[in-house]
Amino acid sequence: DTGSSEQLYECPMCGLTCTDIQLLEEHVDLHLQEHSFSEVGGNVRDLELAHQLQTEEDERQRSEEKRREREEFKKLQRQYGLDNSGGYKQQFLKNMEKEVDRGRMQPFEYHKRKADMMECLAFGIDDGKTKTAGVIEALCKYYQSENKDVRRVWLSSGVDHFHSSLGDRGWGCGYRNFQMLLSSLLKNSLYNDCLRDTALIPSIPKIQSMIEDAWREGFDPHGASHFNNKLHGSKAWIGACEIYSLLTSLRIKCQIIDFHKPTGPVGTHPRLFEWVLRYYSTDNEGCAKVVCTSKPPIYLQHQGHSRTIVGIEEKKNKTLCLLLFDPGCTSQEMQKLLKQNSDGTSLKLLRKFVGGLKEKQYQVVAVEGVLSLEEKAACCRSSQVFTSEKIP
Repeated sequence: DTGSSEQLYECPMCGLTCTDIQLLEEHVDLHLQEHSFSEVGGNVRDLELAHQLQTEEDERQRSEEKRREREEFKKLQRQYGLDNSGGYKQQFLKNMEKEVDRGRMQPFEYHKRKADMMECLAFGIDDGKTKTAGVIEALCKYYQSENKDVRRVWLSSGVDHFHSSLGDRGWGCGYRNFQMLLSSLLKNSLYNDCLRDTALIPSIPKIQSMIEDAWREGFDPHGASHFNNKLHGSKAWIGACEIYSLLTSLRIKCQIIDFHKPTGPVGTHPRLFEWVLRYYSTDNEGCAKVVCTSKPPIYLQHQGHSRTIVGIEEKKNKTLCLLLFDPGCTSQEMQKLLKQNSDGTSLKLLRKFVGGLKEKQYQVVAVEGVLSLEEKAACCRSSQVFTSEKIP
């Protein structure tokens, strides 16, 4: 109050006194505009900071993801023997040196085994030290007298067992199963012409070279590229496709059958068992309880391991049981089968019922005969767009 009749107006934001209401409104509007501009500027700065922080976090995550991918790739390379850490020979020598250091091998034995290994590798033949022969014959004898619960049994003939050694432990199962399959084929006159250049069981490095030869002929270029077209001198795992390519390159007719999903309860594969039964029983339907067939053994692959099917039991209650040679079983274990007890307890090493095979997917490579040169060429062309037969 100025003591006069003039009306005064005070700014609610800064306390300034005005004599005109319109001037006060304009004055307050300026306050509001300044406040609004300040808020917008702050929001812009906040958005810029948030964007910068997000960009930095995205970059950090990308860098971490790339690091994990590199580590995972290196891990896979090590796991599948593609890390340039050497192959069969290098692993064999390294493991023997460890045996000497631990006092489990004498130096003179080291030098003798090294000389033997070098000689076998030079000739491309397996040293036979992991082989167990005569198991199939022992099984035939056992089943002839076994009368408890086996109704029929079918067996491949002449299959020798091979297990992993100091040189291929951890990665050689595919090669060892090929040796088992080949041991039977070499005793079957049907395949004499195909195998005239392979009179003895080849060593693992030799098998690697044979697969490379198949690739050079044009078999499975997609699979070959996975290994950079090179196996020899590596610890690379092989699977059904490499076995197929190798056999076909030798003019041995075979096919891959893919059991790509379980077909029974609790993740089981009864159709795999039914397929194996048909494989062995077709053309072998006699009344004999024990049938030693001319059918070659079957290469069985699943994630991380492979084995060899050498036969199948049919129980009196119609239950099926596969008989498998596993490269993971040592000679000492397999020798027990040569002295089979009357109760058949040693057969636990071989027997696999439906509930014992629960991997998500299985593949088999089954030999079916001999190819002509024209058929081999056609198989080579078709393998360039590789497909396997899938059991629905």
